[in-house]
Amino acid sequence: MHKPRLGDAGKQPSRLEAQLRQQISVEAARIMSDEGVRDFQVAKRKAAERLNIPDNKHMPTNQEVEEALREYLELFHAKRLSGTLETLRRCAIEAMRFLADFKPRLVGSVLSGIVTPESRIQIHVSADTPEDIGLLLDDHNIPFEENDKRLRYGGDRYQTCPVYCFSADNNPIEVYVFDHKKGRETPLSPVDGRPMKRATTKEVEELLNDST
Repeated sequence: MHKPRLGDAGKQPSRLEAQLRQQISVEAARIMSDEGVRDFQVAKRKAAERLNIPDNKHMPTNQEVEEALREYLELFHAKRLSGTLETLRRCAIEAMRFLADFKPRLVGSVLSGIVTPESRIQIHVSADTPEDIGLLLDDHNIPFEENDKRLRYGGDRYQTCPVYCFSADNNPIEVYVFDHKKGRETPLSPVDGRPMKRATTKEVEELLNDST
């Protein structure tokens, strides 16, 4: 079970505060797993509302919710989602091989292993221009959508990143395109605020081999 975070001024939270945060964490984890909610903040707000707990004082961290989600998935969906994780990682490897010229790195839930039915394969690539990815997809007759996502960096800086979305074997894939300079700086994780963990194709292959 996750440890409670420190309260204001570095003080340990009271037993009641810790219990309320744990309740929100567990309910938010259930919402993310069973209702397809991917955003931590949305899941936490929904959980607090359903539990009738004020959401401005007892809100858990994203990291607490992720740990609760890991425990929930292991308890209720371990067998089904182990197959899902293997499938997503195999698909990720194929996508990364397809994107090999753009230094692909796997990030997100498929890398961490905490996957739900709504998990996307998220890949970071570096390119001269975002259009290079669109042209590659066009050349292989792969339908895609293009949008933008805001990513956070150190010092509370935010930058907009082009994202190409497509599917392979019904598995949704999101390709975040960085220029070569920005690609060297890792965005911060929405879970713990630290630089995102990123894995090469070889590292993902090793993860897959270790789990099978």
